[in-house]
Amino acid sequence: MDQAVEMYSDEELIPISALNHLLFCKRRFALVHIEQLWQENLFTAQGQVMHGRVDRGDQADRGKVRIEYGLPMKSARLGLTGQADVVEFHQSASSAQKWIPFPVEYKRGKPKKDLTDKVQLCAQALCLEEMLKLHIPAGALFYGKTRRRLEVDFDEHLRNKTIEAAEELHAMIESGITPPPTYCKKCESCSLVSLCLPKTIGKRKTVSSWLKRMIREDKN
Repeated sequence: MDQAVEMYSDEELIPISALNHLLFCKRRFALVHIEQLWQENLFTAQGQVMHGRVDRGDQADRGKVRIEYGLPMKSARLGLTGQADVVEFHQSASSAQKWIPFPVEYKRGKPKKDLTDKVQLCAQALCLEEMLKLHIPAGALFYGKTRRRLEVDFDEHLRNKTIEAAEELHAMIESGITPPPTYCKKCESCSLVSLCLPKTIGKRKTVSSWLKRMIREDKN
């Protein structure tokens, strides 16, 4: 007998964008989604402007491609909810699946070396698959800095990473624990750096650890 799959209620759904926060920095995710903190900076403002241009909540028809803007979506299986920037429906030759969804996510910067943006896009595809009961093979990320699309295949590896990240989101929410800060170069581009205080808090932790170590050595 197949093991029952846990289904989340609407009250337990977490925004798909939280996956991006988690993969960028677990502490950032906790500050936003556990402690309910947020602060804008230039990068988040530019991102909102770009999303505002595409999230119009309407549709367009271009022959063999139908375009939906601001399409709401959710997955009770993954416990995620959100709104797609753009979903293109490509006409298919298959009679079983006439229109194939192709989600497109808009990003202000340039392609990343990690899977952060790809996981967020894949989560949209998994939501759509659950809602529409069909398979979505690929989507695309459009980057404002390069003005180019990066096509993303939703292969097994990416799907597994996305499911694992969604499970980790809920586990962290349930724990209610905010991880301690660890300063690195990317902290400077984070809108929450003045709330997170990675240098200050991290330094205090280092001094505290040093004092405890000195006390232990003196006792020995």
